[in-house]
Amino acid sequence: MKKLLAFTAFAAAAAGVYAQEFPAGKTVTLVVPFSAGGPTDRVARDLAEALQKTLGTTIVVDNTAGAGSSIGTAKVARAAPDGYTLLLNHIGMSTMPALYRKLPFNVENDFEYLGMVNEVPMTLIGKPTLPANNYKELTTWIAANKGKINLGNAGLGAASHLCGLLFQSALKVEMTPVPYKGTAPAIADLLGGQIDLLCDQTTNTTSQIEAKKVKAYAVTTSKRLTTPALKDLPTLAESGLKDFEVSIWHGVYAPKGTPAPVLKKLNEAIKAAMKDPGFVKREEALGAVIIADKRTEPAEHKKFVSAEIAKWGPIIKAAGVYAD
Repeated sequence: MKKLLAFTAFAAAAAGVYAQEFPAGKTVTLVVPFSAGGPTDRVARDLAEALQKTLGTTIVVDNTAGAGSSIGTAKVARAAPDGYTLLLNHIGMSTMPALYRKLPFNVENDFEYLGMVNEVPMTLIGKPTLPANNYKELTTWIAANKGKINLGNAGLGAASHLCGLLFQSALKVEMTPVPYKGTAPAIADLLGGQIDLLCDQTTNTTSQIEAKKVKAYAVTTSKRLTTPALKDLPTLAESGLKDFEVSIWHGVYAPKGTPAPVLKKLNEAIKAAMKDPGFVKREEALGAVIIADKRTEPAEHKKFVSAEIAKWGPIIKAAGVYAD
C-alpha cells in the first residue's frame, strides 16, 4: 500500500513537472480536418498565429481532409495524449455521430475538450431572379412551388447542408437537395439561377449580399447582426421560425488521456490567444463572433457539444441522410 501511495505521489509530481515544462520548445500540431483555404482552415491559422505567442512555441497547421472531417478527427483521437497534437473542428463534431453509421472514435468519450473559439452566423439567400424580395414573400413563393425548389449545399455535412436540413424541418417542406464539392460552385450556380436557395456562412455570402448579386432574406442568429451589409436582415426567428438558430462554431480538442495540468495550460493559452488584437481583428473581418461566455471552459464546451448532438441527431435521421 505504501509503495502504491508513493508511486501515485511520484506520478502526480511528474505530471506537474511535465506541465511546467510543456511545451518545452517543441512544435505543437493543430490538425484541421478540412482542406486549406476554407473557412475552418482560416480560423485555425488565425488561432495558430495568436497561440504561438501565448504558448511560446511553434504551432503547425496540418490539413487532413476527407469524409466530412472524420479522417482528421480520427487522426487526433489516435495521437499520443501529450498535448502536442490538437484538433480544431466545427459543428461537424456534433453531426458526425448521426451522419456516419460507423465512426472510428466516440466524439464525447475519446477527446479532451479545450474550449470553444468562435461562432459564424449563417444567411439564407436566393438566386437574383427569385420573385420574392423579403422573407414573407419567400414563404409565399415556397408554398406555391412545393416540389419544384432546388436547395443547394456544399456537400454532405457541410454548414450549408445542415442549415438547409433545419430550414426544411422548421418549415415542414421538402426541397430538392443539390450537393456541390464546396461553397464556391454552389454560389456560382445560385448566381446563374441553376439553384433557387442556399443557406451558408457569412464568410461566404456577405460579399455577394453587399454587391446585391443575390436576394438576402434572413440571418440564423438569435439577434440581428451589426455587420453593415447585414444589419437590416431580420432573423429567421423574428420572421416566424421560432427558436430557429444555427451557427458554425469552432472548438479545440486533445486526445483522451492528455494530462490535466497540460490541458489547463492549453486552455489558458487558447483563451489568451482569443484576446489577441490581431486575432480579434481577423475574426471580425470573417464575420465571426469570438466566444466570450462559459463555453471557453472545457466542461461547458463538452456540455454544449452534447446538446448539439441531441439537437442534430433527430433532424439528420428524419432526413434519411447517411454516409458510409
